[in-house]
Amino acid sequence: MCNADESEPGTFKDRVLMEGDPFSVIEAMTIAGYAIGARTGYLYIRGEYPRALRHLENAITLARGRGLLGPDVLGSGFAFDIEIRRGAGAYICGEETAIFGSIEGQRGEPRSKPPFPVEKGLFGKPTAVNNVETLVNVLPILLMGGPAYAAVGTDQSTGPKLFCLSGGVRRPGLYELPFGATLRDLVEAAGGMPEGRTIQAVLLGGAAGAFVRGDELDIPLTFEGARAAGTTLGSGVVLVLDDTADLVATLVRVAAFFRDESCGQCVPCRVGTVRQEESLLRIRGGGDPESEVALLREVGRAMKDASICGLGQTAWNAVESAIDRLGLFEESETEEAR
Repeated sequence: MCNADESEPGTFKDRVLMEGDPFSVIEAMTIAGYAIGARTGYLYIRGEYPRALRHLENAITLARGRGLLGPDVLGSGFAFDIEIRRGAGAYICGEETAIFGSIEGQRGEPRSKPPFPVEKGLFGKPTAVNNVETLVNVLPILLMGGPAYAAVGTDQSTGPKLFCLSGGVRRPGLYELPFGATLRDLVEAAGGMPEGRTIQAVLLGGAAGAFVRGDELDIPLTFEGARAAGTTLGSGVVLVLDDTADLVATLVRVAAFFRDESCGQCVPCRVGTVRQEESLLRIRGGGDPESEVALLREVGRAMKDASICGLGQTAWNAVESAIDRLGLFEESETEEAR
């Protein structure tokens, strides 16, 4: 299964891949199907991607006509075909098991694990789930060979990575860099900051990610480098906030997003996302930061420890990093004490 439900705010890498080279997605899914012995591949695409949908539908039709999909792929005796299923705008359906419910005609809600998807997935059958970028990387691995591909990047994070860069840089867009490049390298590739502007903070990993300070641009963009720095690469989102950005308003928007997108299945997430937004709104309205931060920490720990899926487990990340790493409410707390 190809997970093309790219709903993380600020992420658009899979859309660019599907619109620009839909045949690479089809080829990669076919190779993956052959490798695991699957006869059917499902491509679950975000409902807000009409152009990508048209390009994929056209590419699948052409591939079938040329024998690249169907009951006898290229005369090899291998049968494989692809079905496209369109999402309806639910962030939660990007979770690997919630996709199954959506395709099966049920509510898109995460399922308890175990059993894991490779044991019991879509329609109760073993299912391998990967996103568009992961699958498309199958092609250069086969063309270059494993050792040559692994020579790009670092020992633990091999190959290139797509980064969705947005915010205050001169040229926002999609950038491909080898793993190991720094956050500074990425910002400079986009032309740096406009004259007179400085970086206040960078949000790595999207709404479910974490903030780093503007003086931490030498963080290596690798999985291990991000972990060591106390952050995450997530889906490759890099949002640069300059010195004019309102960080409290940004956090309120992140909290509102998670409140809207919680499926409501489990209490920690259903209630916690609402309480988190309410607390941030009170701070923005002039409430006592000290007491509200204490409440935010309590709610955040409950969501992180007890939520069923990654939505609730990561809904507190950006807020926590803004408090602890950026010291967002320290000045307000100091003024309150005075």
